[in-house]
Amino acid sequence: MISMQKFEGYLARFPIAAVAAYVALVVLFAFTTVQTVFEILSSRDAAASSAEILQTLEARQPAQRSAVRNDVSVPTGSAFLEGQTVSVASAMLLQRVLAATKRANGNTLSSQVDIQGPLAKSGFVSATFNIELPAASLQPLLYDLEAGMPFLFIDELVVQAATGSTDNSKLRLVLGISAQRQSAN
Repeated sequence: MISMQKFEGYLARFPIAAVAAYVALVVLFAFTTVQTVFEILSSRDAAASSAEILQTLEARQPAQRSAVRNDVSVPTGSAFLEGQTVSVASAMLLQRVLAATKRANGNTLSSQVDIQGPLAKSGFVSATFNIELPAASLQPLLYDLEAGMPFLFIDELVVQAATGSTDNSKLRLVLGISAQRQSAN
């Protein structure tokens, strides 16, 4: 091991070497410090990115869903008729169609639920409606029925001009609609 006196003797004999060693050490320490700061900043950015991805996964991507809702009207609710029994599911079907008819400025003249129909065994509930509404409201009514929740399927559509009406813009519809039950037994 070199004693301290010998080391000080070398530095005294070669002052330029001492200055060069000092400058090299300062540059080395400065480079190490800058490199460490860049690594810390990079790690912080990676951690923030990972936290954002984790938050999105945990929330099941609500940012994408809200963006979709702003652009396109996405219906909410269950795709199936809910109800413990066929009667309750039928009532839900009636309620859904009556509400859509009312929104389209129409009148429901009669309705009949078909529990024993050919689709009943596969968990579907069917109903037939007689509706009177303005001709301009036909397309919005059909869109409301098919685009909303629960999913409704139009099985039959008969359109006629309303008889006995002084206004020729009224239509009379016979509408056959079916929907699948949530708990098909």
